[in-house]
Amino acid sequence: MIGKAASISHGINDIRYITGESRHKEHPELIYHVKDYLLPFDLDAQGIWDLMKAGAPMKKNVIRMEISPAREHTENFTMQDWQKLWDDFVREFDRIELTDENGKIYSHKTNIANSICTVWLHYESDSGIPHLHAAVCRKDRYGMTNNDHNIHIRAQEAAQNVAIQRGWITAAEIHRMNADKVADDLMDILRAMPLWSWEDYAARIRAKGYSIMIRPGKKGPYGYSIGMGKARFKASELGTGRKLTASRIEDTWKRLHSQSEEKVNQPVKKVGTKPVAPVISKPVVSKPVVSPNKQVPDYTSLQEGTSRYELTHGGKTSQFYIPNDVMQVFDDEFDYREIVNWQELTDMAVALFVGLTALDTVSTGSGGGGSSNDDNWRDRKDEEEIERARRCARAAAARLGKTPKSGRRR
Repeated sequence: MIGKAASISHGINDIRYITGESRHKEHPELIYHVKDYLLPFDLDAQGIWDLMKAGAPMKKNVIRMEISPAREHTENFTMQDWQKLWDDFVREFDRIELTDENGKIYSHKTNIANSICTVWLHYESDSGIPHLHAAVCRKDRYGMTNNDHNIHIRAQEAAQNVAIQRGWITAAEIHRMNADKVADDLMDILRAMPLWSWEDYAARIRAKGYSIMIRPGKKGPYGYSIGMGKARFKASELGTGRKLTASRIEDTWKRLHSQSEEKVNQPVKKVGTKPVAPVISKPVVSKPVVSPNKQVPDYTSLQEGTSRYELTHGGKTSQFYIPNDVMQVFDDEFDYREIVNWQELTDMAVALFVGLTALDTVSTGSGGGGSSNDDNWRDRKDEEEIERARRCARAAAARLGKTPKSGRRR
């Protein structure tokens, strides 16, 4: 079973989606109401939203949740079974405290069970696979804010606990699947590191939401382990061939980067009389292109409160670290549940934001003409980062257009 959770600022859009009121929901007949808590009977999406936002924080006022059990485990479920599944998930979710390698709590318990929420059952139109959607108020009935730090890890752990309790999967199977995911993430980190250092490696691991415990030795780290919620993985059990262990990881990094360099330095191969250039897979970090009147900050290095974003532009793959609040703006503007081309739009917005694409190549007005209010956006030296992100999102939408899931371009 898969559990997902995220705090969001577009609560009304999420509630309309899960209740089937959104105009972009193609099959509202495949949506069923499961339960509400602390809500009057038979409210529409706007009514639910009005009660939630009255006591919620101004930003990120709703927690979006999703539970996706395997279809074979729910074939004979009644509505009461779905209600119990939600209750079991919430019970496990609220029990979890996340701790660091020293046992110090860095993410305290939530109180979802005593917060306004609405829960709905969706069936996929093609496969018929069922899953639960829920919108939960960030504040509980006592006025306390539900903690959302690393909330996605809390959701994963809660789903796994419920699956084990119900006999849907064993703890060993979950541990193995999680170990594989951690190993994949660590390999991605190694590929992205331009230079090898334990400090950078540990920082990038923590930036992904994991914890790391390093055992010091006489000539450097003797060993290390990765924490994922309450689960802990020794480096020796990650990946194959022990290539992520402390004694071999630098060699693994060198091997990954030497392979990329070999591809870059390969001679051009000839087929007949036409030269064919080799495929270059090594990520190339591009520096933002800025106008002389506006300096765009450097988003090519890891900073606190940022997330990695890989962007292919002009035939090159670039890696940036975008502020989390900026990514939230793009997530809000290009909701993947409602917009078919959300990824294309996000890529364009990120390219504008970091300066890879100049606004003068993108029309920000309707009918192909740019708006005079937006044409000089790069020259506004006092413009805040979030406002600049919103302008980039609008410019991307003007250039590419949003394609709703109903299939009609707007």
